[in-house]
Amino acid sequence: MSSSGPTVSTRGDGTDPAGRSDGRDRMPLLAAASVAVALAAADTYIVVLALTDMMAGVGIGIDSLQEATPIISGFLLGYIAVLPLIGRLADVIERHRVLLGCLVVFVIGSAITALAVEMPVLVTGRVLQGIGGGGLVPATLALVADRWPPERRGTPLGVVGAVQELGSVLGPVIGAVILAVSGWRAIFWANVAAGLVLYVVIRALGNRAVAAATPGTPTARSRSRSVTAIAWVLAAAGLAVGGLALAAPQRLVTDVTLGEPFVPFVGDSRVLTPIGVTALAALALLAVTTAPRWWALLRRLDLVGAVLIAVVLGALVLTFASSDPEKEVVGPLGYALLPLGLVALVAAVWWHARAADPLIPRGVVHARGIRALAVSLLVGASLVAVIVDVPLLARLTDGYDETGAALVLVRFLVAVPVGAVVGGWSLRRLGDGLVAGGGLLLAGAGMVAMSRWELTSLADAGPTTVVLVAVGLGVGLALAPVNNAVLADSPSHAHGVASSLVVVARMVGMVVGLALLTSIGLNRYFDAVRRLPNPLDTAALLGAGVVQVQTVFLGGAVAALIGGLVAFTLGTRRTAEVSTSVVATL
Repeated sequence: MSSSGPTVSTRGDGTDPAGRSDGRDRMPLLAAASVAVALAAADTYIVVLALTDMMAGVGIGIDSLQEATPIISGFLLGYIAVLPLIGRLADVIERHRVLLGCLVVFVIGSAITALAVEMPVLVTGRVLQGIGGGGLVPATLALVADRWPPERRGTPLGVVGAVQELGSVLGPVIGAVILAVSGWRAIFWANVAAGLVLYVVIRALGNRAVAAATPGTPTARSRSRSVTAIAWVLAAAGLAVGGLALAAPQRLVTDVTLGEPFVPFVGDSRVLTPIGVTALAALALLAVTTAPRWWALLRRLDLVGAVLIAVVLGALVLTFASSDPEKEVVGPLGYALLPLGLVALVAAVWWHARAADPLIPRGVVHARGIRALAVSLLVGASLVAVIVDVPLLARLTDGYDETGAALVLVRFLVAVPVGAVVGGWSLRRLGDGLVAGGGLLLAGAGMVAMSRWELTSLADAGPTTVVLVAVGLGVGLALAPVNNAVLADSPSHAHGVASSLVVVARMVGMVVGLALLTSIGLNRYFDAVRRLPNPLDTAALLGAGVVQVQTVFLGGAVAALIGGLVAFTLGTRRTAEVSTSVVATL
């Protein structure tokens, strides 16, 4: 093979045929993409603080908390269900274009959420936020695989994992600051502003790489610019008019003449109004005008497979994320959704075997990659056990309010991104299995210790901090090796969809793990309550609550320890993994 002459990427993103760039623009683009990932991750945790205010904003009382479940589950649905499709899209077109598209969807979803005064509109905004925010992660991981050789991917993968977890720390802090000076809607307007800035930065950096790789002809550019100009006009008109419809300014609405377009056709919906329908018509015209571009692309992505996988993941998320753990493991629609998901799963497997070009290419993940996905699933289960039940244990004591309980968890949350960076850096000399396995064994041992905590344990800050930091570091150490193992096990033309599977596995582990562990813990709680000689004894009831938390911690420890043992099978020697990665790329 000759090495003379310039190489041109088949995707036009400035990378060579093996998927790696010359390195001149990789750090700025990775930095911008990582900030976008952190922004989306922070939004997940910000909503927890603003949930009651958001409920009031759409007319739901504090006593109807279960009705607000779609605010959370809608985001998770969007985040998980279409991840494989977005990952595949990142394998077909330039990674930075996928990042830009996800940012646009995230910004639009944030704006809709900020303007919402009715529940369906709010949930729509949250779903769009989830789609955009979730898609940023696999596109960024694939970007790392493109622009760093296999033996040097560890550190940038660790950085991506770190900034994703850093959002869990920054989210509540940023949310608290914004809520202290403004209302909940300002949180999502801040998302819009930050997303637009990141769009400009990533577009400039990405276009520079594309211009250097595929200069194109003036005539083709002229035609493309004409269509793009029309699309921008329609998009601006649709979004501006739609935003005006949702905002419904009081001065316009109450005007005798200018208020007519805001009068609902039915009910009190701001969407089903003349101005709202006009906005929808403009967006529909935009879709028709740009159809030659996006329809041809979607046909290459196996839409049938994408729909089937989305149904499977959506059914799974809605079944467990919408359940009330105090009463049920399966949500109110679960008994219908689970059979639907099972049928869709069987159909997806059948379709995958027969499709000419399936959504998840055949052979994209081999035995080692499957084990890495299993580890990611177990990491999600152990991670959510700590995130949910450490604050719960703190609230059971008299010494912590809601803010104080969150600060106890911060000791763990800060350690996770530190562990992610250290784990990525360690891959320069150690194998994926050794780093991930060692980290998860450390996390499992720490969670075993946590399963013995009592009400007074948190008062002793020193030992508590040591354990929480050890667990956080252990979980963080596993993030980069798992991503690295899956990327090394997959060919370069499928890094996007392979990365999406890692994220899907982890999120499914969190959603299902939370439901199952909480259900087991609550069963032990109610069993302990039934055995109390005096069911009204407050101290005894608190003791039963501690049993519940201990059970969840122990379940998380089991998940971490099993994950650690499986992780060791990913390989303990770095040299062997590099050669495997190179062979998979060629």
